[in-house]
Amino acid sequence: MVRNTVTDLDNLTQALARKLKHLRAERGFTLDALAARAGVSRGMLIQIEQARTNPSVGTVVKIGDALGVSITSLLDFDQEPQVRLVPPEQAVRLWSTEAGSHSTLLAGTEAPGPLELWHWRLMPGDASTSDPHPAGTTELVHVTAGTLTLQVDGTDHTVAAGTSACFESHVPHGYRNDGGEPVEMTMAVSVPEPR
Repeated sequence: MVRNTVTDLDNLTQALARKLKHLRAERGFTLDALAARAGVSRGMLIQIEQARTNPSVGTVVKIGDALGVSITSLLDFDQEPQVRLVPPEQAVRLWSTEAGSHSTLLAGTEAPGPLELWHWRLMPGDASTSDPHPAGTTELVHVTAGTLTLQVDGTDHTVAAGTSACFESHVPHGYRNDGGEPVEMTMAVSVPEPR
C-alpha cells in the first residue's frame, strides 16, 4: 500500500509559493525586479513560486528582506490580532544537517518591523553562516547548552551556556559548534520597519 503523506517540507514549499506570488503581486514587482532587489536569480524565484524547490534559509531571508517582511510572513502563518499562540506542531524547521543540527522558527510578528524567535541546535563540528541583513537588524542569542562560537564580521566570540549575546547583523555572521557536545540556543531577530 502506498501512502500519500504530506510532510512539513511540502506544506512549507506550498505556503512559500502562495505567499511569494501574493506579496510580489501586491508590491507590483516583476520577477526580474524582485530578483535584482533580493540578489537571487529569476529562475530561483520561478521555482519557488511553482513550489518546485526548497530554497535555503539564506535565500528565503533575502527574499523576505527585499519584500520587507519576515520569514514568518513568507511562510503564510495565520496572523491573529493581539495574541497569537503558535503550538509546537506549527513551528517550522528551516535548516538542518545530517548530523542533527537544525534551526526552528518558533514565532514571528510584523510590528513595528519583522521580529522572529528561533530555536537552534548545532551538533559538534556543524556551522551555519548568514549573509548580512538590512542595516538596523539586531540579533539576540541565548545559549542554553554547550558553547557557541559566534562569528560577527570575521571575529569569533565564545558564548558559553547561560550567556547571551546581542549584535547588529548587517555584516556577515555565523554560528559554529567547535565543542564536543550539542549547542542549544534561542535567538530573536529584529529587522527594521521597511521604509
